[in-house]
Amino acid sequence: MLKLSIILFLSLTPTLDARDGGNVVFGSFGTTGPSFEWKMRLTDSVKPLLYDLLIHPNLTSLNFTGTVQIHLEVQRETKHIFLHSKNLHISKAFILGSRHPHHLVVRESELYEQIALFCEGFTFTRGNHIIQLHFSANLSDSFHGFYKGSYTTRSGEVRSLASTQFEPTHARAAFPCFDEPSFKANFSIRIQRHHYGVLEDKYDVSVKMSTYLVAFIICDFLSISKRSQHGVEVISVYTVPEKISQAEYALNTAVTLLDFYDDYFEIPYPLPKQDLAAIPDFQSGAMENWGLTTYRESGLLFDPERSSTSDKLGITKVIGHELAHQWFGNLVTMHWWNDLWLNEGFAKFMEFLSIDITYPELQVNDYFLEKCFTAMGVDSLRSSHPISTPVENPAEIREMFDDVSYQKGACVLNMLRDFLTPEVFKMGIIRYLKKHSYQNTVNAHLWYSDLDAGRLKAAGFCSDRKSRTSASKWYMEDDLNVKALMDTWTLQEGFPMITVEVKGREVRLKQERYLKGADPSKNSSFLWQVPLTYITSSSRSVQRFLLKTRKDVLYLPMEVEWIKFNVDMRGYYMVHYEDGGWDPLIRQLQHNHTVFSGNDRASLIHNIFQLVSIGKVPLDKALSLSVYLRHEVEVMPVTQAFSELVPLYKLMEKRNMAVLEHKLKGFLVHLFQGLIDAQQWSDEGSVAERVLRNYLLLFACVRRYAPCVRTAQELFHKWKDADGEMRLPADVRLVVYTEGARTEEGWDFLLEKYLHTMYPSEKAQIKAALSYSPLAHKLHWLLERALKGDMLKTHELPSLLISVSKNPKSYKMAWDFLKSNWQELVKKFDLGTSSISRMVVGVTNQYSTKEMLNEVRLFFSSLQDDMGARLRSVQQALENIEENIRWMEKNTPLLTEWLNIHSV
Repeated sequence: MLKLSIILFLSLTPTLDARDGGNVVFGSFGTTGPSFEWKMRLTDSVKPLLYDLLIHPNLTSLNFTGTVQIHLEVQRETKHIFLHSKNLHISKAFILGSRHPHHLVVRESELYEQIALFCEGFTFTRGNHIIQLHFSANLSDSFHGFYKGSYTTRSGEVRSLASTQFEPTHARAAFPCFDEPSFKANFSIRIQRHHYGVLEDKYDVSVKMSTYLVAFIICDFLSISKRSQHGVEVISVYTVPEKISQAEYALNTAVTLLDFYDDYFEIPYPLPKQDLAAIPDFQSGAMENWGLTTYRESGLLFDPERSSTSDKLGITKVIGHELAHQWFGNLVTMHWWNDLWLNEGFAKFMEFLSIDITYPELQVNDYFLEKCFTAMGVDSLRSSHPISTPVENPAEIREMFDDVSYQKGACVLNMLRDFLTPEVFKMGIIRYLKKHSYQNTVNAHLWYSDLDAGRLKAAGFCSDRKSRTSASKWYMEDDLNVKALMDTWTLQEGFPMITVEVKGREVRLKQERYLKGADPSKNSSFLWQVPLTYITSSSRSVQRFLLKTRKDVLYLPMEVEWIKFNVDMRGYYMVHYEDGGWDPLIRQLQHNHTVFSGNDRASLIHNIFQLVSIGKVPLDKALSLSVYLRHEVEVMPVTQAFSELVPLYKLMEKRNMAVLEHKLKGFLVHLFQGLIDAQQWSDEGSVAERVLRNYLLLFACVRRYAPCVRTAQELFHKWKDADGEMRLPADVRLVVYTEGARTEEGWDFLLEKYLHTMYPSEKAQIKAALSYSPLAHKLHWLLERALKGDMLKTHELPSLLISVSKNPKSYKMAWDFLKSNWQELVKKFDLGTSSISRMVVGVTNQYSTKEMLNEVRLFFSSLQDDMGARLRSVQQALENIEENIRWMEKNTPLLTEWLNIHSV
């Protein structure tokens, strides 16, 4: 094990000394001098080539100083150089010359987070120049830029550290720079730190990279290391010293996945090292900084005795995601944030593909479907946006880090891979990466560079028109134009609903946008090229049909009892079976549901309940389909059924509809009682079985199902009597903790264990259990402490607040907390971030009354634009409440009638 005080992204090597200079005169908006036309985007007439950066943080005074020399290429003569700077005090600025430096005037725009550099009578001529800036700032109180952090040792000592998070627009808060992804440059970095005096660490010159991928950490972490089979010299996992025993799984996983990506992309990992660091204070799930990926502790550290199967699956996926970024995002980077999906959609897609191949026992594909359903939930609203969409200011950029860029991006890539075949798809992305290495790309580059100028010729496909049957109509009369096809998925928001009507051997197809709460005629302009797949009652062989028009017809070889489209939900579209077409599918599920794959069953459940929302299917038909679930045992159909049905009684919990609420809860417990009773309170079984066990038992105990409650209470008392030393099965520990948190004594005991445990997975489980408690005063205390950040880390607040909002005892408390602390939350988490968006949507998405709709609308409309009034997440929240109101008004009578007949 190696103890370091500083981690950076490349190896040590000597660098040049920083050059000093005299004082500088600062300009301001009120002084005489040149006038500026500030723009949100920097001009491309000046480009950085090399940053020679010196940073000196002080963990006692919690500030830092620095000097940066930026080697520039001026492509068009200019009197002013614009670059980014945010909350930095710049004390000196000049341009270095062969004899004497020219002092530069600095003028700042806080609104644009930029500075302008100029010198009276001086022109920056075409060619290379070097500017030097001296700056200082406080370490940030937020989780962005160069920010302060801390951790507490087992003995109670609080130790300080400083870390960075620059994506998307926060490198400018650590040093003046050209903080846009297209301004790639090399970095030579030195860091001075205090250790019985001042030491300086010097780092090798980096590869050509964007500013948001730079990272450094000042800490006293320990590490363990390995060498990859493909020759990466050092792969290391860093963490606080007392948690180093939990780093081994992440290290082995990183080695495996880095070698996999080397093979898959056919491009060697370009750096001599890859560090993975677990950061105690970290807002994002993880960050792909080149060569130094950073993670929440719960996203990296694993203990076989205490971490659950879900923890293991989550850690493996997040490592797979960040290491995929070393190619998709770092080696090849989107030109601008409008194409963020080229980074995030690919990384999300690759995390599943890579783990399916390298860790098949984790059965990761069981959970990919959920990502598509999540994306569809956002994409079915008017407030959705295209995968590739214009953005300008930092708040708009941060809002791009959402389910559309990540989940929908991954789902349309999965659809494309199925459409092209895995072999052709892989060949295409390898070409894309090789052609654009160390460069920036736009959406169209992917289709042009990797698929022969956008047209996939017949390689690997049966393109002979004479040999095609109408049942396997995969292309139309011309060659396949991949760009034209994919533009329909990336340049317009939403997704299609395919209406299927079967008349004998004739299958009539119609596409229209699936959109909640809007006039369908407003969607008439939306048209997709949809790669349809289907199976029938007479053939399980997957048939394909490319739907390029609003309506089309395909012909079957024979009449069939049923037809099921979107096989395994590989396509990003919904299907409605018109004129009784749902009935034979429901009968088949009730007779023998295993005819359909688990993913097909999950997609049928999802589709039919979502079609209820827009009035295409009556609720009683969807509920009749759900009755087959008493025979279901697979994780995806079961969890999808919960995802569709649990929100219904969650709406009722907030409308004082106790009778109907309890009937629905009773129906669900009865529906899954056989599967619940079959669960063992152990860690036995496959990954899917273990994940499902935790899900089912938690549901059963929260619903007060007596056998579950008795066992959970017995285990909690035994664990508590043993002062927490008795080992609980990791996969049922959350269930046991949740039962214990129902009493004051149990809650206090769990909190004490939370404060002292060194295991992030255990901390996460206890935190969740505490938030599920019916003790409202305890929940309020939790939120206050998380906001303060002393006993609970503030980065835990978003998930904690959302969890409290789902609690029937505290949903209004969560909303009141969000309102009263809004300004502080925005300051801490930054406007437009996923943390803010998740809180806005998560806290409000179970409201279904006009009173709460008006209250939410009134609060956000009272804000200024720079405090979030126009956030996309606010529009999503309002649309969700409106949809809930419509659903309840239309379906409550039918639900009441159906449950009266089917209740036990």
